[in-house]
Amino acid sequence: MKIKTKFKDLFLFKNVKYRDTRGYFKEIIKEKLIKKKFPFLVMSFSKKFVVRGLHLQNKNSQGKFVTVIKGKILDVAVDLRKNSKTYGKNFRCILSEENSKSIFIPPGFAHGFQALSNENYIIYSCTKYRDKESEVAIKYNDKRLKIKWPLKKIIISQKDKSAISFRDYEKKFI
Repeated sequence: MKIKTKFKDLFLFKNVKYRDTRGYFKEIIKEKLIKKKFPFLVMSFSKKFVVRGLHLQNKNSQGKFVTVIKGKILDVAVDLRKNSKTYGKNFRCILSEENSKSIFIPPGFAHGFQALSNENYIIYSCTKYRDKESEVAIKYNDKRLKIKWPLKKIIISQKDKSAISFRDYEKKFI
């Protein structure tokens, strides 16, 4: 089931899950509901407290369909589309194996998440391939973005430690 948000072209999905005594079978993505192709599929594993992001490709911007296979995350998307009514605002939602929700984040958004369970396996279906040369990281805790991360303890990568501020992103790319 496709669920609209206040952000243009950003959708939540409640995936169909069939349970029986053996376990479950879950439908994750139906391209006909999104009308997008996803040529690039990647997966990440994160321990509890890990924050990944906020990441985007400034050129060759990707749309991302994000699903949690195991665990629970707070997923965050920041609208960086210059002429959008929701520019600079963030959308937050819980994605988990249990709630069977996925999110489609259109091109033009920065994306990040915080891992809330001990083991978190996340799959990203992307509308474009990775373009390492156009990757940008914005500080996950930039005060202007006002993102409320639920866990105070944070584990981040070196790349995210050296991420740029939202103000610097605007100066350089907007």
